[in-house]
Amino acid sequence: MLVISTRLLSLMPVLFGTSLVSFLLIRLVPGDPALALLGLEADEAAITAFREKLSLDQPLAAQYFTWLGNVLSGDFGRSIQGGREVFPLLIGALGPTALLSVAALVISLAIAVPAGIVAATRRNSAADYSASFLALCGLSMPSFWLGILLILAFSIWFPVFPSSGYVSPLTSPSEFLRHLVLPALTLGAALAAATMRMTRATMLEVLRSDYVRTARAKGLAGRMVVMRHALPNAQIPIITLIGIQIGQLLGGVVITETVFSWPGIGKIAVDAIFARDYPVVQGAVLLTATLFVLINFITDLIYTLVDPRVRVS
Repeated sequence: MLVISTRLLSLMPVLFGTSLVSFLLIRLVPGDPALALLGLEADEAAITAFREKLSLDQPLAAQYFTWLGNVLSGDFGRSIQGGREVFPLLIGALGPTALLSVAALVISLAIAVPAGIVAATRRNSAADYSASFLALCGLSMPSFWLGILLILAFSIWFPVFPSSGYVSPLTSPSEFLRHLVLPALTLGAALAAATMRMTRATMLEVLRSDYVRTARAKGLAGRMVVMRHALPNAQIPIITLIGIQIGQLLGGVVITETVFSWPGIGKIAVDAIFARDYPVVQGAVLLTATLFVLINFITDLIYTLVDPRVRVS
């Protein structure tokens, strides 16, 4: 328990650095948020009052520590655009992002793990070359381009799925699934490519181990050797990659959500950047970073369940 508490405390500097970077980077974007919201025709008095209201007239250090103090007390501020509280706005967008991320991860694992096992057990065969080629294509293809291709193929040429939008699963599960398919495939393709390559590489290494050769010498069937002996011992690197990918999904959904008009954290962050909505951008980055480090921490804990030889330190 002490080790876990120590690890949690060690995450605090990471979150502090993330908050500082997110605060400074948005302020490097050219332009004035007061002018962006009020318009170029706004008079000087209105602009001055607006800047004083948001503390934009104070030094950067004062602005940062004021914002950080409010965040630590649970106040992420209010959106400059709509006046809504930032934290409830982001929590509301977290649901669609989580649903999209989970669907993409399921698609990725359903494709990548079987393909990686087949490629490893049939090394240098046509199946191995085909899986490796598809993985290379998935890694090389930009997600926005794949998303556009899927829209052209399955929304325009063959109108099977809608090209954009979101329907809550509580409202209509069938419509939710129809809107989910294309963005989930777009996100899952790149994840599947990386996971397939990792599965193949770790399986090849494990299949050359002495205990696998011993299991085969004892007359065990090839499928049993793979599933009972090889795959369980190849899990650690795969779990590491999946943990990293889950964190990356929270940031990688930005492009996919924008292409498919999916109302998640990514799209909200993009809209806020264009509007120079400081509180929303800072809150979105900080929330995403917090989830990322927590997911990596949970991944470390899962190691101890999968392999008792690993201890969190």
